[in-house]
Parts: sequence; C-alpha cells; structure tokens
Amino acid sequence: MKVVIAPDSFKESLTAIQVADSIEKGFRTSFPDEDIVKIPMADGGEGTVKSLVDATNGTIVEKTVTGPLGEPVQAFFGLLGNGGKTAVIEMAAASGLHLVPADKRNPLVTTTRGTGELISAALEQDVEKIIIGIGGSATNDGGAGMARALGAKLLDEKGSEIGEGGGSLDELASIDVSGMDPRLKLVKIEVACDVVNPLTGEKGASAIFGPQKGATPEMVSRLDKNLSHYARIIEKDLGKSIGEVPGSGAAGGLGGGLLAFLSAELKRGIDIIIEATNFRELVKDASLVITGEGKIDSQTISGKTPIGVAKTAKQYGVPVLALAGNVASDFEIFREHGIDAVFSIVPGVIPLSDAFEYAAEYVERAAANIASLIRIAKGKDFS
Repeated sequence: MKVVIAPDSFKESLTAIQVADSIEKGFRTSFPDEDIVKIPMADGGEGTVKSLVDATNGTIVEKTVTGPLGEPVQAFFGLLGNGGKTAVIEMAAASGLHLVPADKRNPLVTTTRGTGELISAALEQDVEKIIIGIGGSATNDGGAGMARALGAKLLDEKGSEIGEGGGSLDELASIDVSGMDPRLKLVKIEVACDVVNPLTGEKGASAIFGPQKGATPEMVSRLDKNLSHYARIIEKDLGKSIGEVPGSGAAGGLGGGLLAFLSAELKRGIDIIIEATNFRELVKDASLVITGEGKIDSQTISGKTPIGVAKTAKQYGVPVLALAGNVASDFEIFREHGIDAVFSIVPGVIPLSDAFEYAAEYVERAAANIASLIRIAKGKDFS
C-alpha cells in the first residue's frame, strides 16, 4: 500500500504535522514497512503557515511589525521549500483579533498596517508568489493600513494622510499609488478566502464581522458607511469596483483592499493548499488517504480541509478515512462528499482538558485500530 496522511490541525491541541505523525505511528503497528506519505494540510486559516512550511520543508521568518493597535508585535511568515520563491502569510499573525485585549477591541482604530509590512518583508526575500490567509482579523479598515505600508497614500481634502483604522475612511478624498513598491507587479498574490461576503451592506464586513471585533451597532453603521465611501474613492482613482465582489468583505474588507491595490486573486483556501503541497501528484497512485480535523460537522462540507482532501482523492478513485476529536451525529452526509468513513479518536466520555492533553495518544490509538481492521480485511476472504 501507499498511504497518504493529510490532516488539518486539531486546534488547541495538535498541529497538522503532529496529527500526521501520530497517525503514522499508529498505522505502522500493523504495516511497519508500507509507503506512508505525510502532507500536513490547512484551509487558509490559523496554522496555514506552519502546515505549508512543514509540508514543503520550508522555513519560518520572524518579523517585528505594527500590531492592530499601532504597537509593535512579533509576527512571522513562511518561505516554502520550493527554492524559497513562495511566501505564505497569515494576516492574523500581524493584525489578528487575538493580539487585541477584549477591553481594547475597537475596529474604528485597528489597522492592517502590519500585514502590509509582512508582505513587504516577503518581497525582500525575492519571492515570485505570496499566499495570504486572511482569517481572524481584528480590523475593519478595508486594507487601507496594508496599502499604506506598501507605499500607497490615502489623502484627505487637504492632501494630508488620513488616520489609521476604519473610523478614518470617511476623510478619504484621493488615493495615490505611484509610490507603491514596484516589486508587487512582479509577484503573483493568492488570497485564501472562504467567505463570500461583499464589502458593505447587511451581509458585509461591518455588519457580519464587526461585532466580534468590538463594534457596537452605532460603530457598525459608521464603519459600513465609511467602507462604502472608501469603495467609491477606489473606483474613482484606481478604476476598480470592489464593493459587490464576493469575498471583498473578508477580514474587515482586507479582501477588497487586496483586490484593489495588489490585483490579488481570491481563492478557496483548501484549493490553494492542495496546489502548494502538490497534493494531486502525491495522491493519484495512493491506496488510501487518511485526513481529519478537530471537529467534523456540517461546516466541514463548506470547503474545510477534510472535504477538499477527499474530493481530490476521489478524482483518482482513492478511498478516504477521516479522524476527528468531535464527530457530529449527521456524519453520514460526508459520504456524499468523498469521505468513506469517519472515526472519533475520543475513548468515551472524558473531560475536555483530557481530550486536548492526550490528543496525540488518542489519534495514534485510533489509527492503530483502523490499521488492524485493514490488516484483517486484507488477509481474510469474507465471500
């Protein structure tokens, strides 16, 4: 057999490579000499940099950048092991909600400037492609801070720079991109974006995501109006209409800002990861694929890692098993999306703290049981 192990992380307990290592360890109790290929996966959210770096034997680069509140934060990006020509960035590393204490969350003032600084740092590595995951933001500035970090000027009626944050966008009168880093024109930028929200309106960035970032109803109304104004100025000065583009409202409008200023391409996160890891080539001659994530439920079918892995494997007729810490009762639906069987790693009713602490052991045990069953099936004629 050739077994491809391609899980996402189990959030709060195991990284994707740790999950893959535990599955391999359990599987080898029955098949010590089989060809096992480990491909740690992600869907563009938290852990994407780590997964892609691990999958390609790349490197992590640390960088001090401007945090959401304007204070320095220690962030990072990855260089993939393809000659270092592809960088991968999680915007949350520089502009994430976890960087802002709960009592200081205010999307009127938070900025994506640090994300732009990570992009600039990646350009210093002479990359040809940048992958950007835009989940988990603390911001609602439409990517204005990101653009300014890369040399754009956002000016008021007097020709002065407007302030940081979504609360200042109503002051915007003109945009000057003549000073933006010229290397951006030489780099392909892909954005891992799994939401389809437009920039503004009742399903837009401010209305849907603003409250979790600290926005009151009054703030939501103001931020939405400001982003509408921002979009009008972008169309006037840059000739790009971003307001209704699906995904433009992601990460407080950063999706729209990346479209407007960097001519980025918004794609499903798992599709980007499958391409970056060369997953199709590795799986096409496999006998079995094992995937998984911390929780498998109805949200999994909406582009999460296990479904993306399964659909790709099914293009080559490869059976797919999935492991999870928590399996929803309606798991039968996953068979319609390429997963042949789903297994919970949890050995009965246990405290949540134990599930996190002993996750590696539980994954290994579940994988060992699966391998034992396969060994029995391979050696027994059930006809």
